[in-house]
Amino acid sequence: MNYREESLKKHAQWRGKIEVVPRVEVDSREKLSLAYTPGVAEPCLAIQKDPEKSFELTRRWNTVPVITDGTAVLGLGDIGPEAGMPVMEGKCALFKAFGDVDAIPLCIRSKDPDEIVRTIELLAGSFGGINLEDIAAPRCFEIEERLINDLEIPVFHDDQHGTAIVTAAALMSALRIVGKKLETLHIVINGAGAAGIAIAKFLLKMHVEDIILCDRQGILCEEDGALTAAKAEIAALTNREHRKGSLADAMRGADVFIGVSGPNCVTKEMVASMAEKAVVFACANPTPEISYEDALAAGAAVVGTGSSEKPNQINNVLVFPGLFRGALDVRAKKINFDMMYAAAKAIASCIGEAALRPDHILPYAYDLRSHKAVAEAVSEAARKSGVARL
Repeated sequence: MNYREESLKKHAQWRGKIEVVPRVEVDSREKLSLAYTPGVAEPCLAIQKDPEKSFELTRRWNTVPVITDGTAVLGLGDIGPEAGMPVMEGKCALFKAFGDVDAIPLCIRSKDPDEIVRTIELLAGSFGGINLEDIAAPRCFEIEERLINDLEIPVFHDDQHGTAIVTAAALMSALRIVGKKLETLHIVINGAGAAGIAIAKFLLKMHVEDIILCDRQGILCEEDGALTAAKAEIAALTNREHRKGSLADAMRGADVFIGVSGPNCVTKEMVASMAEKAVVFACANPTPEISYEDALAAGAAVVGTGSSEKPNQINNVLVFPGLFRGALDVRAKKINFDMMYAAAKAIASCIGEAALRPDHILPYAYDLRSHKAVAEAVSEAARKSGVARL
């Protein structure tokens, strides 16, 4: 099947992947009077007295917007907010299917962080949490940080932290196959945008000590005065031996390669230069840094990609439905590292020893058991870390 051509046909047939349906009947005078006027005045007044009642008397508790400015949509780049709508709708459909979370796509016609933040702040009272999506770096860092500080509901940039969580889960499983430990790994991450930087920070918190990030110019080093603020920050935390050179130089002897960059930038020779039992996650979409087949042929022990057409799809859909389900269930104030780490461990734990293989390191996206496991682990971590309100 040509998925692109068939998808275009299906989108024309569907005319949208989500819809709003009522949860109450309004087919009689009594029912209408309860759901709307005059009865609805009473919950309005209750919420006026205590805005927290909005979580109990409306669907706010289970509703999340999927918000983009259309500047970093998939691998398509800055295609605009309207063009990003099919992705946001798809994400909302996955929220509902896998987490029973009611999600609404919101595509903002602005690239100004101040306008975006203000828009979201003005709308925040309608939602139980905020999911940021496909916003380009570096503005995505500022927008997320400001919203986390200003709002008392969970704010989550999926391109950063969702990617980091599922990558960490895949790595946990892969290490069970190759017999290596996190603390001893030499990891190379190609792509120093939102995803790459978030993955590096997450792995550092998991006590990985030897990480190198690369961008189009090669290895990031804190001695480079031309780095952006975000790259300079992560360069100061990684590459502690101050190595310099190209991506090929960085990969030589590496245990793990994680690609969140662009197509065909890794060769078979580069993979062959890695350490024995190397792990390669080539996750660029729609075309990976190196094909699944070429990475295996070059000697990689475990290979993952971002594609559903290949084994070991490393995809955020394993994260966000269960993560938000767990956070909403306990009315968490925020999503912290403890909750995200719990999600990663829950995903990895869904693959038992009998099922674990080099071509099966993660549960399938449609396996509802994994989403339930993530939700339960996240709720527990929220309570233990003190951010749960229920």
